Amino acid sequence: MPTPSSTSRPREAKLFRNNRSQAVRIPAEFELQGDRVLIHREGGRLIIEPVTGPRDIVELLAAWRQEAPLPPEDHLPAIADTPARPEDIF
Repeated sequence: MPTPSSTSRPREAKLFRNNRSQAVRIPAEFELQGDRVLIHREGGRLIIEPVTGPRDIVELLAAWRQEAPLPPEDHLPAIADTPARPEDIF
């Protein structure tokens, strides 16, 4: 894959229809990593940038677990957690 560069010469790209969406064929030298992008407008420009990071809460938790595994249960501090008592409501 080409290495990203902070500046590059503009290049014409092909627009086409994919069902009801418009798509753009991105030339190889502008190839983005991953399989998702964020897209937004800035004035007359359309900005496309790669999405990095977890896709959902499950991926986020898995990433956290890899970065800092939880300590074994016997190493966690004891917490006094008495159940709440029911209250009469009038």
